[in-house]
Amino acid sequence: VQLQASGGGLVQAGDSLRLSCAASGRTFNIYRMAWFRQAPGKEREFVTAITWSDGIVYSYATYVKGRFTISRDNASNTMYLQMNSLKLEDTAVHYCAGTTSYGPGYDQRALYNYWGQGTLVTVSS
Repeated sequence: VQLQASGGGLVQAGDSLRLSCAASGRTFNIYRMAWFRQAPGKEREFVTAITWSDGIVYSYATYVKGRFTISRDNASNTMYLQMNSLKLEDTAVHYCAGTTSYGPGYDQRALYNYWGQGTLVTVSS
């Protein structure tokens, strides 16, 4: 499975942005997908996750809840992250990830065996 993230850019605080993650290869093996992000000098952190086949959303991290929305389109093998009301602290490289695991820990990086290359979101004041 290959994942390709796109859609990042430079925006102002309060703006919106939609990230995409295109999946290719043996996508039928994927059970869940997720977005993580990594700000400069910080650890990579969980944002949100969704089941690939039926689009059930697990949860959102508290710092994005109410502002970000995850979705996926099986027909195009693409996952999205709609980001609204962006804040300065949302500045980070955003990564999409996928896993074939049905195990617990959907918010844990170690669970995911496929990663996209990351797309940079920069929010300015």
